[in-house]
Amino acid sequence: MTTRTGSRASGDRGTAARRHAVRTAAIAVAAILALTLSGCVTWFMPAKAPATSSPAPDKVSAALQPYYGQILHWTSCASGKQCATAKAPLDWTDPAAGEIELALIRQPAKGTKQGSLLTNPGGPGASGFDFVKDSVDFVADATLQDHFDIVGFDPRGVGRSTAVKCYDPKQMDQYLYGITPGVRGSDQWIAENTAIAKDFGEACQKNTGKPLPKLDTVSAARDLDLLRATLGDTKLNYLGYSYGTYLGSVYAGLYPGKTGRLVLDGALDPAASNFDVTEVQAKGFESALRAYLASCLKQKDCPFSGTVDGAMGTVAQLLAAVEKSPIRNSDGRELGANTLVTAIITPLYDATAWSYLDKLFESVMQGSASVAFTLADTYNNRTADGAYSDNSTEAFVAINCLDYTYDADPALMRTQAAALAQAAPVIGPYMAYGDIGCANWPYKATGERGPISADGSAPILVVGTTNDPATPYVWAKNLAAELQNGHLLTYKGEGHTAYNKSNSCVNDTVDAYLVKGTIPDEGKTC
Repeated sequence: MTTRTGSRASGDRGTAARRHAVRTAAIAVAAILALTLSGCVTWFMPAKAPATSSPAPDKVSAALQPYYGQILHWTSCASGKQCATAKAPLDWTDPAAGEIELALIRQPAKGTKQGSLLTNPGGPGASGFDFVKDSVDFVADATLQDHFDIVGFDPRGVGRSTAVKCYDPKQMDQYLYGITPGVRGSDQWIAENTAIAKDFGEACQKNTGKPLPKLDTVSAARDLDLLRATLGDTKLNYLGYSYGTYLGSVYAGLYPGKTGRLVLDGALDPAASNFDVTEVQAKGFESALRAYLASCLKQKDCPFSGTVDGAMGTVAQLLAAVEKSPIRNSDGRELGANTLVTAIITPLYDATAWSYLDKLFESVMQGSASVAFTLADTYNNRTADGAYSDNSTEAFVAINCLDYTYDADPALMRTQAAALAQAAPVIGPYMAYGDIGCANWPYKATGERGPISADGSAPILVVGTTNDPATPYVWAKNLAAELQNGHLLTYKGEGHTAYNKSNSCVNDTVDAYLVKGTIPDEGKTC
């Protein structure tokens, strides 16, 4: 469960409502740094793929056969890629109760194809369709693009698939950036946020309809198996980032005999409790912030001076100051502590973006909110004209509210808030009280937290980064140990996720596993 910490969907309405940090936050950082793709390569086009996909011969019930036996019809789209739409049961326990649509996009293998490689960038709520359409070179390196059709899809509830719909842009602005009256954690403040959570849930229920209670990750994992079959693959090859590792783990638990080669990068621990997740992640962002400050203090133009502890104290003072007296932006929005935390954690996903923290802190110290809103808007996929480019916020909340259980008892939340403040004194206070959002969701949670062993699965590669702020390394260690056939690859470094981010050791190890099935030596570290 990683957080869009700092937005009103976290902190105020809590971390628990914005979990599983997306790898696409790193894409957002890349956009800030202007490291965007330079355009399509006109001298090369992928080999033309067949217009249809013949499904794999799976043994399923008669009720599911129309779904598993469907033929995908592919059309050209997005500079040499192909797009298709699959049908899936709305309710996997009652296939006759209706259906949903799942949007797919693929880049055909550039060399000799050995299968499909499905990918999920995280979230939950991030668009796998857009991930492949806009950033396929960020998804997978040249080696994987040679050997696999790279397939992106929008899970149920997300983007181009049957999607969650809740608020219009102005309402979403208020939901994400509005200032809640009252002292954080007080009865008044909790009551205000309870009302906000109920209004949001009711809007989602009204505007989404029947699909809303069926957007859990178990259902999405069953969709994933359906997609595997309709693509013609007897085994699933999968590259999941961040929340995508949870989706992959759930799949392995449901279908261990259908696992091919699964890479889970930036792993979540399925056995971690709601509060454990929040506490570990708070520590992760706190650690990353300290690492940034240690680096910054060595530079001449750093906006801080003195020691790391002293600089952390200054950041805490800035957060307290905007909590008490928000800074008005030129567009009328006010910069409170939650939005400032969102702005802070956005560059922490990737150490190459730390320079933007220099600009952020310098501007806030001067009483300006513009850089903070630029960063927070990038994280929340809000465009310059005030629109939202996707429904990731709505999907994030809708999926997480079904996947985890929540308890908004004020006494319990205050005890947990004190624990978070002790564990992560700067970031932790703004990651408390998260259960308010989902405790007031219109549907009860269906997920059960616990270890996933996936007994009888093929070898599964788990990748963990030692100072990953969003999915801390301990989760990767735990997941690799919980899986009966899990194998851990450790990357010593900063940032969220490790594959295809300039470390040849990680890339070569992942590629060898996916292409050849080579399992790294136990304890391998890059």
